Amino acid sequence: MQILTDPRTLQQTCLRWRADGQHTVLVPTMGYYHSGHESLISYARSVGDKVVVSLFVNPTQFGPGEDLAAYPRDLERDAALAEANGADILFTPQPADMFPAGHATWIEVPSLAGTLCGVSRPTHFRGVCTVVMKLFQLAMPRTAVFGQKDWQQLAIIRRMARDLNVPVDVVGRPIVREQDGLAMSSRNIYLSTEERAQAPNIHHGLALGRALVQGGERDAAAVAEGMRRYWRENLPLAQEDYISIVHPETLEPLARITDAALCAVAFRLGKARLIDNMLLAGE
Repeated sequence: MQILTDPRTLQQTCLRWRADGQHTVLVPTMGYYHSGHESLISYARSVGDKVVVSLFVNPTQFGPGEDLAAYPRDLERDAALAEANGADILFTPQPADMFPAGHATWIEVPSLAGTLCGVSRPTHFRGVCTVVMKLFQLAMPRTAVFGQKDWQQLAIIRRMARDLNVPVDVVGRPIVREQDGLAMSSRNIYLSTEERAQAPNIHHGLALGRALVQGGERDAAAVAEGMRRYWRENLPLAQEDYISIVHPETLEPLARITDAALCAVAFRLGKARLIDNMLLAGE
């Protein structure tokens, strides 16, 4: 596995691969790998000829007061895991390499970015879209792989690629969870012992919501309130950011659950902001 830091070198390498007809798969990450990241890299290895894993803690997707400086980092360990799971290149640029002085171009999908996480993080998805598009231009992948834990991010990137005619297949892969149901996240390291004990109840509350729908409840507000009651009792240390039942593609709020429905949630638990989601209906 090569470790590259220079965007131009990455682009030149991937241009050669493309000219040779190689199927390049891109896995964008911010590092501090867990089994969820490993599953994305392993999937990329299974479908592509070449695998590029980017490791970049993107400053433009962090807002004021967020955890940019504290975000966990361990390049040596991440490099070993990326190589073990089949990466051909680990791309680890510096912020000045990706956003040089004078950078003034941004990409946004306002219709999808102004809800859910975008309410409390209004510039987050602008930073995400811009850096992902830059990675698309550098790696020129036929496929790009993202985790479904960040469902809103996945929906936004798919829309961006569609609207801008980017020739890349954006693939979402299932959430990888701890044995007790907690969605794996690099930010789980922030949790205290007591917070970690409560955190799996985020997933359990989502499962309760799905059970309500499967039992015949179609009123989205009633389903949300049932989950909220569960969380008030079983997640007392957490502060709700949002609990939303939306269409999985458009992210528009649903009043009634008739076919496809996703419940997306975010909670602040101590120093950690944890997100999770579950399809309540549809595939």
